Amino acid sequence: MAVPLIEVESLTKRFGATVAVNQVSFSVAAGEIFGFLGPNGAGKTTTIKMLTGLARPTSGRARLSGFDVVRQPLQAKRTFGYVPDEPQVYGKLTAIEFLNFVGDVFEMKPERKARRIDELLRRFGLDADAGNLLGGYSHGMKQKVMLCAALLHDPKIYFLDEPTVGLDPRSAKLLKGILRDIADAGGAIMMSTHIMEIAQALCDRIAILDRGRIVALGTVQELQALQGRQSLEDIFLALTGTTGERDLTSIM
Repeated sequence: MAVPLIEVESLTKRFGATVAVNQVSFSVAAGEIFGFLGPNGAGKTTTIKMLTGLARPTSGRARLSGFDVVRQPLQAKRTFGYVPDEPQVYGKLTAIEFLNFVGDVFEMKPERKARRIDELLRRFGLDADAGNLLGGYSHGMKQKVMLCAALLHDPKIYFLDEPTVGLDPRSAKLLKGILRDIADAGGAIMMSTHIMEIAQALCDRIAILDRGRIVALGTVQELQALQGRQSLEDIFLALTGTTGERDLTSIM
């Protein structure tokens, strides 16, 4: 069995009386693309923020490549690349300056850093605009820069929160191919998306989150067998919608 690179045990986050994430447990193995699905407000982004060190868990535990995200934050952060749901770039830097800064944070050697920046900018079609300020970029271009930043140091773990939002079809297809290559090379990818077709086609396993809890977890085939429905969209709506089927048993 493949080694789990992401391990989550009873992870919980409270904001006052509100429980945003409630006793969530799962793992993502090397070589796996793990889909993290749920309606708005289900707790997906909060979970990812806890795993990336942007929010502190109220209780529970998470490890990345064996490093505890709370007790060993620096070691844990070196193991992953992260693309948030909204591109976080410095508008007064050019794409090249921003990516050089990211490479320096991860202490990349200058030659390797320059080679990877050039390769990624060309791959995402940003090389012609690489010397322009990021503040003038469109949302989709900023998203591509964030993808370049996440890929830059070749981490083993990736957290992607709605990574295809704002991407043109060519770039979305390119990203899907890159993610499959990363997984095939032994990486672990946790991806939140609202696009069911992408999740069904790309993800090896899927967790469906509703009201802070995982209500289903398994391969698409396992979820289909349990629910008796052919499309992931139907399964998702049954578990998180208003069909009266919210409490169906999870696959664990």
